[in-house]
Amino acid sequence: MTSLRLVRAELRKLTTTKMPWAFFAVLATITGITAVAVVLGTDADGSKGFISTAADQKSLMAFAYNGLVIAGLFGAIAVAREYGHDTVVPTFLIEPRRHRAVLAQFAAMIVGGAVIGFVGTALTMVAVAIALTATDYGFLLSVGDAAQLLVASSFASATGALLGAGIGTFVRNTGGAVAALVLVLLIAPPLVVQLVSETISWVPGSLALVASGLADEPGMFAALIAMAAWAAIPAMIGLLAVQRRDVV
Repeated sequence: MTSLRLVRAELRKLTTTKMPWAFFAVLATITGITAVAVVLGTDADGSKGFISTAADQKSLMAFAYNGLVIAGLFGAIAVAREYGHDTVVPTFLIEPRRHRAVLAQFAAMIVGGAVIGFVGTALTMVAVAIALTATDYGFLLSVGDAAQLLVASSFASATGALLGAGIGTFVRNTGGAVAALVLVLLIAPPLVVQLVSETISWVPGSLALVASGLADEPGMFAALIAMAAWAAIPAMIGLLAVQRRDVV
């Protein structure tokens, strides 16, 4: 079976279940909350300074880190449940070379993650633009800034999905994979920063800000490489685990 057909098969598995719709519902919910915040929210002094400038609006609409976490959950659940329900067995029967099947699955997760990030950012921009009509402020985001947010979120979410897929591949239990992802993305980074303050520029949240153009350190190129490394390491561990462990 060719690699392209394997990837297409994995994408078909993703799009023929209800799980993507559940995640899109999460995106819609977050978008709605953001719109309500724009309309009803105020600063401590009663003003709406958080939407008064282009920079403020860009910060509000930056979805890269949210996308990374949501797509990470998507990848972890989608992959771990295949092992939990043994639906991965037919895949390995069709393609006995496990590494090719796993890489195809990872590729599908990257595509799915990128879609989550893009759609999440696009929905947020539309919601904010509509909500701003109920305020005294207009939509101030430039085309260039909007494009950067879309690309940054798509990339961050793609890496998040790969990270989650890697974890799901070697944990193989949906609950355990979700818990491991929460530990890696939400619990461990703040603790590490508390212990070694110099690492603050290299945690996923900080890297997502750099990719979105909202922070400078450690630089755009380094941030993108670091985000890719965050995803590649668990993916490689998962790939090795699949080849050395029994499937069921």
